[in-house]
Amino acid sequence: MPEPLRVALLVESSRSYGRNLLAGIAAYARVFGPWTFYHEERALGDPMPARLKDWRPQGIIARMESKMLARHVRRLGLPTVDVLHEEGLPGIPGVVPDQAAVVRLAVEHLMERGLEHFAYCGLPGVIFSEERCRGFVQSLAAAGHRVEVFDGRRSARTSGLAECEKDALRHADELAAWLRRLPKPVGLMACNDMRAYQVFTVCREYGILVPDEVALIGVDNDVVQCELCDPPLSSVDNNSERVGYEAAALLDRMIQGRGPVPPLTFVEPAGVVARRSTDVLSIANREVVDIVRHVREHACEGLTPGGLAQHAALSRSTLERWFLKHLGRSVNEEICRVRLHRIKELLVSSDLPLREIARLSGFAYAETMHRVFRSAVGQTPGQYRNRRRVAGAAGAIPAQ
Repeated sequence: MPEPLRVALLVESSRSYGRNLLAGIAAYARVFGPWTFYHEERALGDPMPARLKDWRPQGIIARMESKMLARHVRRLGLPTVDVLHEEGLPGIPGVVPDQAAVVRLAVEHLMERGLEHFAYCGLPGVIFSEERCRGFVQSLAAAGHRVEVFDGRRSARTSGLAECEKDALRHADELAAWLRRLPKPVGLMACNDMRAYQVFTVCREYGILVPDEVALIGVDNDVVQCELCDPPLSSVDNNSERVGYEAAALLDRMIQGRGPVPPLTFVEPAGVVARRSTDVLSIANREVVDIVRHVREHACEGLTPGGLAQHAALSRSTLERWFLKHLGRSVNEEICRVRLHRIKELLVSSDLPLREIARLSGFAYAETMHRVFRSAVGQTPGQYRNRRRVAGAAGAIPAQ
């Protein structure tokens, strides 16, 4: 049996994101190891362990949030992969979520609710927050919408994500005043789930209704954080386990000296996990809202335009006219859109065979699903799954 690679993990275990990174790294090592790990309980911003050098690691995977940690890691002169990569350190490649794709999913999710007003709440001075803010504003501007942005204040000498999150709590009154001024209903993206939880708490304390007045979405899909909200928080799953898996694959290639090393690798998010914090439809006609909700709840159960008309006790022509007026698409297009969304979720998040995915998304035959999906997406279901779950020779993360 080969000697295990000795890999140091400077990744926090205090947050869901860090734990998912570690799970992805472990999944790679189980297949392509053996690896042995140096890892201790960490939080964001912790310094490098004092005795790490004595352990004689052969490579490092780190969330380098501070310049001091980056300097100490550099001094070791070891192959290193950064799974934060906000500093853009020369010679140290990064593996990170595709921020543009994360924002695109959030924008699409909020716009599907028929909302006309949008807002963003981030953390001043936090790089990923500012990147997401720019993308959110630009994406909605391209669609003809203006975005209200909460700039907030940042106390002197505050640095690092955890400190910025704690500091933001000191300015809850300013956040509340901004939230009250927003046009309602508004679709609001927070930079991450912790910031979304803070927004939610302020809304609750000041009598601002979620989702009826503020449809709120976060990023990270920290399940505990999302479920602490009532109603539970919708969130973009940025595929952090895949980030860890790809970081391990890249470090393995670096240690073995195989092939060129890209300076930055982007990982596609897994999708939006929709919960009740965005369960709003900004349509004045309540009858239309109820009909659209019925589509979204039952489209994958074989619902047809004729069946929907019968459920709504309306003629097909009236139903089509209402959908075109309020949604800008036909009844069949809305049913198809919901089914396609479900197919994508199942392709990325499960190993189910295509026949079963077809059944769960409302298609009697896998061949019909294949044809509809390829026409709409430009790829076969198998290609879509592979391009999002497989990178190079490393393959998909094995089922747990």
